[in-house]
Amino acid sequence: MPFEKRGGGQESKDKTVKTLNVYVESTEDFHERGLENLKKIEKGEPIEDKFTLSLSNLKELDRVFSEKNIQLLQVIAKQEPESIREAARLVERDVKEVHRNLKELEQLKVVEFESHGRSKKPVVWYDRIDVHVDLLDFDSEGRAEPSAV
Repeated sequence: MPFEKRGGGQESKDKTVKTLNVYVESTEDFHERGLENLKKIEKGEPIEDKFTLSLSNLKELDRVFSEKNIQLLQVIAKQEPESIREAARLVERDVKEVHRNLKELEQLKVVEFESHGRSKKPVVWYDRIDVHVDLLDFDSEGRAEPSAV
């Protein structure tokens, strides 16, 4: 699950909206997109996808961005809980389950933690998630295949 994080985002009226772009794509397509972005950077051209997460199949997309995880991310973004325990209380779920979900999301760089004494404050650094799925580039198992472009 390759990941890259760089500054930027879309402009809104008053603030910059930071968007996490999630791609379901093959490793080859991930590398090709990265090379295209490097060429743009070398030419001094702006790149569109500043924050990206690449997943290799639809099952990963469903698991990482399950309804419960999206609800958890929304609570973190809107209510800014001071700890994992508070986040669990806000979503009315077991602390151990929320902790496990947040640790996985941290490994993917979808969530970050700030240390506050003995507690860890979960933080999301984006305001929006855009999912990119090329419907023609999947095998029968739901895995992304290299595009024919």
